[in-house]
This record gives sequence, C-alpha cells and structure tokens, in this order.
Amino acid sequence: MAERVMIFIDGSNLYHSLKHTFGRTDLDIGRFCRKLLGRRKLIRIYYYNAKVGMKEEPERYRHQQTFFAGVNAIPYSELRLGRLVYSHWPSVPPVEKGIDVQLTTDMLTHGFKNNYDVAILVAGDNDFVGALQAMKDNGKHVEVALFGRETTSQQLRRVADKVITINSRFLKGNWKSQQTHDSA
Repeated sequence: MAERVMIFIDGSNLYHSLKHTFGRTDLDIGRFCRKLLGRRKLIRIYYYNAKVGMKEEPERYRHQQTFFAGVNAIPYSELRLGRLVYSHWPSVPPVEKGIDVQLTTDMLTHGFKNNYDVAILVAGDNDFVGALQAMKDNGKHVEVALFGRETTSQQLRRVADKVITINSRFLKGNWKSQQTHDSA
C-alpha cells in the first residue's frame, strides 16, 4: 500500500525563498507538490499564508487573490490564512500572525488522527522542529523540503527523516512560465 502523504507549505517562506534564490516566484504549486509526492498517495496539501491588506496594499492584494484562487483550484488543497498586522505602515512592514501555530496545529492534529503516514514540510523555520519530533515519536515519517545550502536550517535537517533539496534541478518543469533561469 502506498504511503499516505500530507504536504504542509509555509507560503511566505516559499515565496521569499523562491524570490531570493531564483529571482522569480511563478512556481506551479500543483506540479511542485506532485514532484514532492512522487508515487505516493496524496491526502491533502495545506498552504499557509497571510492575507495582504486591501486598503494598505491594493495592488499586492489583487495579485495575491489571483494566486489564492490558483491554490484553491489545486485538487485536495486547502488554503489556510493567518493575518498581517499593519502597525506604523508604511514605514514598518507588516508582521505575519498565526501562520506557524496553525501549520503546527494542523500537522499534529492530522498526525494524531492517523490521517497520514508521511508529513512533508516546506519551510525553513527551526520553530517547527518540536512538531516534527512529536510526529516522529508518534510513528510518522517527516520530510523537509529546504532551499539553500546544507548549512541552512540545521535543526530541521537533523530532525527530518529525509531532506528534499529544492534547487534549480528539482524545480525544472515546475514553473508557470518555462523561461530559462537556469543560471540561478
């Protein structure tokens, strides 16, 4: 029987990692998740992000709504939204609230309910180490998809059963527009 997999994506981490590493953010999330999955059985994709303020950032808000519609169109996906807190805007950038806690809660809840065999975390935040260890202690396999060199996210790398390196080779064929950005 194929392993049942749930994918948990920290959208902000994914966006900023793509922008920093590849200079582009037009990743096809559905194709990307199918690549992470391989031949295993997908149960659900959870994509976490914070909604941009419509009155604070109208242009970015419109782009984000289009992106969210695309995520919602992916079969077996669930968009989970936290919030952005705009204090002292625009001189101070907004702060995300509730994302990491929601992701951790979902991963733990689904794990304890035995809804998956393998959790794939797409995030670089060492704050998730405790949740991954808890799932391993509960008999689950945990994989972490990480950007960057092997010196990044050391605690996540140590706790994971498997590390998936997200590099240009892994992402080949996973972009919405297949322009050539192989030099990144």
